[in-house]
Amino acid sequence: MDEIVRQALAKWPNVPDCYGWLALDARGAFRMRDAAAQASNAPGDVIRHTALLSFIYRNYARTADGAWFFQNGPQRVYVQLEQTPFIARTDPHHGFVTHDGAPMNTIEQVWITREGRLILGSGERIAMIDDRDLAECLPLLRLANKPIDDERLTEALENPQRELQLMCAGGTLSIQCLHDQDLGTALGFDPNPAAAK
Repeated sequence: MDEIVRQALAKWPNVPDCYGWLALDARGAFRMRDAAAQASNAPGDVIRHTALLSFIYRNYARTADGAWFFQNGPQRVYVQLEQTPFIARTDPHHGFVTHDGAPMNTIEQVWITREGRLILGSGERIAMIDDRDLAECLPLLRLANKPIDDERLTEALENPQRELQLMCAGGTLSIQCLHDQDLGTALGFDPNPAAAK
């Protein structure tokens, strides 16, 4: 967290939290959701300002109960998650990096949904692979320690008892199957934080 944010929190400790105005989409873009976007349930405008994005990345954190937020000075701005708290891309040097540019050096857990979404876990970072990078991950997948193609992957997703694995730095990890609607519950995050009533 930035020092200027810590100072603002100390100076104004009781600023109300903000809900609904910031979202992270399935490709790792933060989106500003103004009142019109919220009213029409639209995704909102992609934030492209480099300095603002850098500020958001440095001050992006989670609560103990799994809600993710951006600490904007004294105000906590909760983030609606289209998929997971982080979105990962493949990277030729690091293997995988999250939407904020941080490498995922140690992959500890891997999940796949029945729809074929691949999700990586590294510490408290839960990151779905950007759908544009899934084809690059196919050569890293194994079924019972053997390379897999599209057809065998489809068969494995239809029969979750089949043993899928992901090859990554440090070895091969078993992949656990999930249902999309269970992501937040299964992986310990709140995709849609809301104010207590």
